[in-house]
Amino acid sequence: MVVTSGAEVHDDSNNYDREKELKAFDNSEAGVKGLVDAGITKVPRMFIRSDISSNTLETTKKTQYKIPVIDLQGIEDDPRRHKEISDQVRHASETWGFFQIVNHGITVSVLEEMKDGVRRFFEQDTEVKKNSICELERYLFLHMAPDPPQPQELPEVLRDILVKYTKEVMRMGSCLFRVLSEALGLSSNHLEEMGCAEGLAVLSHYYPPCPEPELTFGTSKHSDNDFLTVLLQDQIGGLQVLYEDQWLDVPPVPGALVINVGDLLQASLTF
Repeated sequence: MVVTSGAEVHDDSNNYDREKELKAFDNSEAGVKGLVDAGITKVPRMFIRSDISSNTLETTKKTQYKIPVIDLQGIEDDPRRHKEISDQVRHASETWGFFQIVNHGITVSVLEEMKDGVRRFFEQDTEVKKNSICELERYLFLHMAPDPPQPQELPEVLRDILVKYTKEVMRMGSCLFRVLSEALGLSSNHLEEMGCAEGLAVLSHYYPPCPEPELTFGTSKHSDNDFLTVLLQDQIGGLQVLYEDQWLDVPPVPGALVINVGDLLQASLTF
């Protein structure tokens, strides 16, 4: 593959060297944003997925199912609501492994500023991003607990909101672990005592507009190797979950967070 000054991608199948293309991409340290800034009009061959049709199962029953949305209003001060929420969380975790939560205590302004901060980071010049944090392809990854970076080590454009958002998610995560413990018939602090709530990693994805979206996708099908994932979607959406052999869309709900029960929590509860 050769990228010309006009940013067109030319594909010579006989001479294609994927390893060379990937190495050149990694060495640029500009990520996908760098490709977009260069003005490409074709998806680079290294991102084209030959198995893309097998990642999404065709179904005629998609509209029959909707991922559960659980309202946390009253969870801390109303015992009746607390029990109702615990039952809803248990059912959603057992049957879906996913659910959305609203009235979780994190203000919409904090959620929006977090998304804006991530966008600001990726829209910086490549050299600035290199000097501030590791940026790989379409994401940035930060360990924020139990041993957070020093403030000066965090990207300046999202430093304040990242620290604030992290504290809010840790607080909300503790609440969810207590509810999950109770839903399992355990003491409310069981999962926290196991250390489930000690760590927090922030993974932020950035997907610029794709010139040929039918040829690729952002993230392949997978499960998360953690205890819980707290996902903040933007208004564009694109998330799908597998439920009863069907890939179902998870439409963004204003002010909501998507919760995913991870592999580590499942594994911990089987022993």
